[in-house]
Amino acid sequence: MLHSMSTTVETSSQRTADEVNEEIRALWRRSGGTLSVEQREEYQRLVLEWAAAAPQSEPAA
Repeated sequence: MLHSMSTTVETSSQRTADEVNEEIRALWRRSGGTLSVEQREEYQRLVLEWAAAAPQSEPAA
């Protein structure tokens, strides 16, 4: 059975950018440096989640 991965960011379980970054790194380690189609979808979802969790820097004045 195939499961579809959503590209929307889950906000119910707020994780820190560091936690999401570690999952991204683990995905790359597991893949051996080449992502399958399913892994690319997971990577895209994780990057969106990471961007939402990353601290926003103030623009220079």
